This record gives sequence, C-alpha cells and structure tokens, in this order.
Amino acid sequence: MKLIPSRLLPALFFLPLAAADVQLAGVFGDHMVLQREADVAIWGTAEPGEQVRIRGTWSEEHESIVQASASGHWRTTIRTGAAGGPYQLIIQGSGRLVLDDVLLGEVWVCSGQSNMEWSITASADPEAEIAAAHHPRIRLFDVPRKVSVEPLDEVPGGSWAACSPETIPGFSAVAYHFGRNLQAELDIPIGLISTNWGGTVSEAWTSAGTLRRFEEFGPVLDKLEAAASGEVKEKSLAALRADWWGSFEKSDPAFRGGWLTGDAAGTAGGWAEVSVPARFADAKMEGFDGAMWFRREVEVPAAWSGKDLVVELGPVDDLDRTYVNGVLVGETIEHGNWQRPRTYRIPAGSVNAGKNVIAVCALDTGGAGSLGVAGEVRPPMRLYPQGANPESGVRLEGTWLIQPGSPLGELPAYPRNDWLHQNVPTALFNGMISPLIPYGIRGAIWYQGESNRNRAAQYRRIFPAMIGDWRRLWGLGDFPFYFVQIAPFAYGGDTGQAAELREAQTFTMGAPNTGMAVTMDIGNPRDIHPRNKRDVGRRLALWALARDYGVDVVPSGPLYGGMVVVGSEVRLTFQYGEGLTAGDGAPSHFTIAGEDKVFHPAVARIEGEQVIVSSDAVPAPVAVRYAWGAADEPNLRNGAGLPAPSFRTDDWSPVSSDR
Repeated sequence: MKLIPSRLLPALFFLPLAAADVQLAGVFGDHMVLQREADVAIWGTAEPGEQVRIRGTWSEEHESIVQASASGHWRTTIRTGAAGGPYQLIIQGSGRLVLDDVLLGEVWVCSGQSNMEWSITASADPEAEIAAAHHPRIRLFDVPRKVSVEPLDEVPGGSWAACSPETIPGFSAVAYHFGRNLQAELDIPIGLISTNWGGTVSEAWTSAGTLRRFEEFGPVLDKLEAAASGEVKEKSLAALRADWWGSFEKSDPAFRGGWLTGDAAGTAGGWAEVSVPARFADAKMEGFDGAMWFRREVEVPAAWSGKDLVVELGPVDDLDRTYVNGVLVGETIEHGNWQRPRTYRIPAGSVNAGKNVIAVCALDTGGAGSLGVAGEVRPPMRLYPQGANPESGVRLEGTWLIQPGSPLGELPAYPRNDWLHQNVPTALFNGMISPLIPYGIRGAIWYQGESNRNRAAQYRRIFPAMIGDWRRLWGLGDFPFYFVQIAPFAYGGDTGQAAELREAQTFTMGAPNTGMAVTMDIGNPRDIHPRNKRDVGRRLALWALARDYGVDVVPSGPLYGGMVVVGSEVRLTFQYGEGLTAGDGAPSHFTIAGEDKVFHPAVARIEGEQVIVSSDAVPAPVAVRYAWGAADEPNLRNGAGLPAPSFRTDDWSPVSSDR
C-alpha cells in the first residue's frame, strides 16, 4: 500500500497498519525506470512514526528522509540524475529494501482500449518482431486489469521487466514500437507503463472529480459513492460471474463426463475433428451459441519438467476457460475481448513429461464462435517454457477435437450489465490509473475512441477533460499527451459517427501539449484491429521527438487550416502541408456541397500547398468534406509521407449523441 496523494484522500479512509518492515508501493521494483533529472515521488508504508531514508546510488548528494504518518504511510521525493544506470534504490527503515538494476530515463504511460492493448503476438510480423526485441534498456510494466468503486492506492500486481524476446510477446505493440523509436533516436533508457482494457469508454478512465462536471454521469457517480460507503449491497460483477461459472460447472456435461482429461486420441463419445484455428462453423456447428469444447493432446518434452509453461491460444469468441489436465490455468470472462489473444501461465505442477491434455471451453454468447481466429487475425498458437523463446515451443495449430457442451438456452443469463464493470464511469481510473499516481513520468500516449463512437459530440468534452484530469492529479503540469485517431473501419449502420469521432479527436489537439497520430492509410476496413502497429507507434514517437526532445522531424500529416471560395472552386490550406501529394493520382475522397447541404463527389488537385476542390454538380460551393465515410482510405499526404485526417469545413448538425 502506498501513500495516497492528498487530493484523493476524501475518497478513502485508512486503518492502522500492522507492524511491518518498510515497504514500497507495487509500481516500484527491480528493473524499473525512474524519470531522469526530476524530483520523482517515492512512497510506501512503514511503522507509524518510523523514519525512512531513501537514496539512489546515482548520487551521494541526494538523500531523502521522511517520517511515516500515524497511519503508517509515507511519501517523499528524490532527485534523479542524467539518463543511465544500472543503479540501486535503497530504502532504509526498521528493515532495508534494495531495488536492483534501476535505470534513469524517460517514462511514458501507455493507455486506452483494445488497439493499445493489442499485443506484439497478434500484430504484423510477430515472429520477426519478437526475435528482434533485444532491448535491455527498454523496460516494461503491464498493469493488470482492475475495476474499483473508489481510487485504489496499490497496483493489483505486475512487475518491471527488461524488453526481450521472452518478455515482449504479450505486451502492447503500440507502446513497444513507440518506445523502440524513442530509444533508437535518443539512446537512453525508456520505461513503458501499459495500462489498458479493450472495449472501454473514456469516462471509465476519468476520475469522479472531473466527471462531476458532466450532469449525465451524476446518477452513476452517486451509486458508486454509496457503494464505497457500504450502502449498496449488490454483488459485484466479479462475484456474479464467479457464481455463474460455479453453476455452469455443476450442469455442463464436460465436468460429468471426463472431457477435460479423457482420451483425446480418438473421436468417440461425440467428439469431432476440426483444424484449429477454427470457427464453430468449420465443424458444421454454425449457429451454435453456448459452451463449445476444444481438446488436444500435447507431448511435453522431459526437459520442461518442473518448469512453468506458457500457452498462447489466439483469440476466443467470446469468453473462455482453459484447462490443462483438468486444472484451470487461465480465463477471460469479460465481454469485449473476442479479438484479444489468450496467453496463460501453466504452473509446473499441472504439467507432466509426456502426454498432456489442453481443454478450452469457448463460451459464445451470440454470433459466430471461434478458437484461434478473429476476423483476419490468426496469431501463433503455441506452448513453451516461461522465459524461453516462444519460437522454441510446440505449435498448437492443427487437429483438435470439438464437442458442444451446454447450449446458451439451457444456461442462465451471463452477467454482463451489472452496475460495476469496466465501462462504468471512473471504474478504470480508480483501478488502473490512480495506483500509478504520482509515479514520475514524461508523458502519456493513448489509443481509444471506438467505444465512444456513437457519442462524438460528448467526446469533444469528455476526452479533453480526461487529459486535464490526469494532468491535474499527477501534478506535473501539462505533460505531453499524444493520441491515435481511430482508423478506417466499416461500422455497421454508420451515418457519420466515426468521422465525427475522428473530428472530436482532431479538435482535442487544441488542448496544450497534445498531438495526434493519424491512421487513415494503415487501417483495415474489415478489421477494427488493424495489425500494423509499427507505424502507429512510430507516428506517436514523431510527436514526442519533435515536441519534447528537439529532434528535427515532421510530427504530423496535413491538418486542415482554412478555405476560400474562388468562383466554383474551394481552395483548402493546411498546417504541416509542405510537399502535398496524393501518390500517383489525384486526391481522393473529397465531397462538396452548396447551400442545400447536399454533398456530391468532387474532383481535387494539388497546387503547391493547397488542394483545389470542385464539382460540376455544385456551381456555388460552400462546404467541403474529406474522407467522411467510416471506412474511407484516402490518399492525401505531405512530403514526410504522413496522412491527413478526415475533416469538414462546415459545422452542420451532428449525427452523434451528446450523451
């Protein structure tokens, strides 16, 4: 437990701590990176009234002494030096803690929904990226998922690790490529704190203090306050799900018929063969909703005996529980993760040398179920010792056995819309951001917005407020905050919401010290999770390099600057418009309208640093739009090869909600 910043104290209360040696908050540890040349916060617990001394071996001149409060909490700052290391951080109280292999460098928080969470394993060229990930001066910290009704004072697990082929496969691909570009250019240590959750909304990542300014969130905030004070007696979503799975195990035939550990060599007893990665339909079970069981025997080498193993299964649609020799080794039981690859640790005691049985219960609650595939994403499926190169393991693609368990109609409704879950306002700020504050950072990168798509007008207010919220609570001023504009995707029934969300993100660049990485040219209209995360991370890094590190690079593609009507043509000007190009053709995806507000396809050409737009159908134009379709993949770029975001010159009535 750490000392909570005083700004969060009203939401919490402290009980006296039992006698204990001096401790640090969980975000600190061996292999960490501390922000260089800064007064970084250090905090933890000790005996009430105990004196705690903190010293880093980078300097004999800087030592901090603090006294633990009556509740046993302490917090202080210590001055760090120039980038370098490794060093030790020494904390002396009634006991003594020594953190080893500490580096001083640049620390960035990397947050958002699934496109930020998307791992190296599930992204483009995973084998090559993993094999090349020998970057000992890039350090990784992955914050475990956690929802909470009030701000937490401790990270719910996690540890720092040096970047290597063994540690990078499940880490955020965008965060990694961002950090790799910074480290390559600056040649200093980089610390990346990944805290993200797929399918989540921005208000879940915002504190109650800021959301109170939005009257639409008042009722749910009142309920959360009541829950924090013990006035709400409802079970949490986690408890409801635990009850559901307990009931499922009593009713599903897999637990009565030995499906989890039986002979997987034959097809007797209702099992059929299927080539995995597979959809239910591949086994002629299209339309089945409920519990589908996949099973396979795997030969484990004797050399792996006594070692923890890692199993990578790819995505599972929708939810899963995974067993090895009948022992539950991992589960993903929150909705919204059907495209997230599963990676689970298998304890050594659950595995035998020789034959072992992997059984996966894929619970599909609607639509098309699958194992190992989601859209066009088919990441590697494999089993290997923890800490070893994943490529040295056993591949799991190929023939599995499949058999349906309980159909959805025979199961009670799966808990999914309870009052406390990952999309409740403040829930992820409380559980996954608050425990990091006030760890010393340079700034933050962010990739989110898809889940707020239908409320773009509201997002214009919420997103800048969230940025200001984090800055206020961290107390580091207007630290850099760079974000990714959502990519082209064919959302069903979209009538302009995606374009308006992208517009809201563009408007957020009006907040100080922000920048936007545009992905109009590297999306996938058929996949909401485009696999090219390398360029996403690079484009975020361009903003940091240009703004924060004085590197002479262009950070952005052309940004709409203004328009003027000349006869039947509209002339558009741009910021970052040097060297405008549309490749080998004319600029695409422009439309134009007159006073009637009816848009028609337009022709466009480039003249110097302007784009001229016109249409024979609109002799008196008043407005232009660019790439306003949800899945549009336009071609306007600047001389740096960076794309322009979608934009419009009008401010006519929005189609997205303000609530």
